[in-house]
Amino acid sequence: MGSVLNIAAFDPDSRDVDDIIQDGKIIYLDYNASTPHAPQVIDVISHTLKKKWFNPSSIYFSDNKEIVNTSHEVIEDAREQVADMIGSSPKDIVFTSGGTEANNMILQTAVKYFNEHCFPDMSEIYNDKPILPHFITSNLEHDSVKEVLEHFVKTNTAEVTFVGASRQTGCIQPEDIIKKIRPNTIMVSVMAANNITGIIQPIAKICESVRAVEREHGETQRILVHTDAAQILGKVETSVKEMDVDYMTIVGHKFYGPRIGAVFARDLGTQAHLYSLLKGGCQEHGYRPGTENTAMIVGLGMACTLVKHNIAEYEHYMEEIRNYLEEKLEEAFGADNVKFNGRIPGVPRLPNTCNVSILDGHLEGRKILSHVKLIKASVGAACHSSDKNSVNSVLLASGIPEDVAKSSIRLSVGRETSLNDIAIAVEDLKQAVSLAKSKDAAADTD
Repeated sequence: MGSVLNIAAFDPDSRDVDDIIQDGKIIYLDYNASTPHAPQVIDVISHTLKKKWFNPSSIYFSDNKEIVNTSHEVIEDAREQVADMIGSSPKDIVFTSGGTEANNMILQTAVKYFNEHCFPDMSEIYNDKPILPHFITSNLEHDSVKEVLEHFVKTNTAEVTFVGASRQTGCIQPEDIIKKIRPNTIMVSVMAANNITGIIQPIAKICESVRAVEREHGETQRILVHTDAAQILGKVETSVKEMDVDYMTIVGHKFYGPRIGAVFARDLGTQAHLYSLLKGGCQEHGYRPGTENTAMIVGLGMACTLVKHNIAEYEHYMEEIRNYLEEKLEEAFGADNVKFNGRIPGVPRLPNTCNVSILDGHLEGRKILSHVKLIKASVGAACHSSDKNSVNSVLLASGIPEDVAKSSIRLSVGRETSLNDIAIAVEDLKQAVSLAKSKDAAADTD
C-alpha cells in the first residue's frame, strides 16, 4: 500500500497558536484513552434506541404464533459482527459492561475452574495439602488485571508470578513465561499491546510455548491463555485463531464504539469455560445476567464491522500520521532532545502511538502538558491521570531511565488526525516547553 498522505504538497496553518484558539479548535491526541463514536455507530445506536427498545428476553405472539423479537435479533447480529472481527464463532462471544468486567470475569473463572476441575486431580501430587491456582502475568498489565491478581494473593485465593518485560525490547519473552510454569499453573495473562508504549507483545509465540508444555504433560495440565486486547483491536488486524488464545478481552470505546465490552472464550463451555460474576437472570446464555443494553451492543457490532472491512486502511493511515508526528518532533526539538519510548528497531508497535520524552530543559511531561493550549493528551493511562507524583511504572519496567520516564508524554493519533493537526500540535508543544522553561528559570532566580 502506497502513501495516503501528500506531505510534499501539504501547506500547514502558519498562524500562531493563540490565533488558532479563537477558532475553538482542539487537537485530540489521546486516542489510546478513548475514541469518539464513529458516525455509523451513532446512527445505529440512535435507530436502535428509537425502534428496537423492547426487552430482548420478552417473547411475543401474533395469531397464536411466536414472532421474532427484533431487539433480541439485533443482539445476535452484533454477536456475529464481533466474532467476524476477531475470527471466532459467535457462540464464543459474551457481552459485558466493559473491559474491566471482562477481565474480572475471565480471571475469576480461572480460579473457579481450577478449584472445580483441577484441584481434585492434583490432590495426590500434593498429598492432599491445600493448593491454590497459579497465575503468570506481566509487569505491564492494566489495573483491571493487575489489581485483581494482587487481590487474589492478599486473600489467599491464588498464587501469582509477575514476569518482567525485557529492558531492551519492552516485550515479554516466551521463555521467561515458560520458566515460571508450575504444576498448578492455571492461566497465563499477557496484554496484546501496551497502552503506554504501544509495544505489541508476542502473544502467538507465548501461546505456542505454552501449548508445547501442555503437550509434554499430556492431559495432566491445562494452562489457559488470556490476552487483554483493548489497545490492539481497531489498530492492527487481530485473529484469535492466529494468536491461539483461550480468552480475549474486547473494549468498544478504544475503536470508535460505545463504552461496553465483550469476552471471547474459545469453544465456550468445552475448551474454555465462563462463570458468571452475577446472579439473577439467564441473559447472555446465563453467563452475564441482567437486561441487555441493546443499543450499545448494536453499536459495538457496527464498530467491529468497520474494523473488519477497513483495518488495513486504518492501520496504514495512522502509522503515516504517527511517523510524521515523530519527524516533526525531531525537527522542532532536535533529535538529541527527544526520545521515543517504544520505537525500538525490530520491535512491532501500535501504528498510532508515540510515547515521547522531551529532554530539553529536563521538564516533567505533566508540566509540559499543563502549558499546552490546544492539545488534549496525557502522560499515561487515564485511570492514573490524577496521580501527579508517580513515575510511569510501565516505562520503568520497559527499561526507560527514571528521568526520561518523568519527561514522557503519550501522544496517540486516530483515524481523523490530519497533517495540519500534527503541525499545530508540535507548535503548541514548542510554546509549552518554552513557557515551562522560562517559568522554571524565573523560579530559580527568586
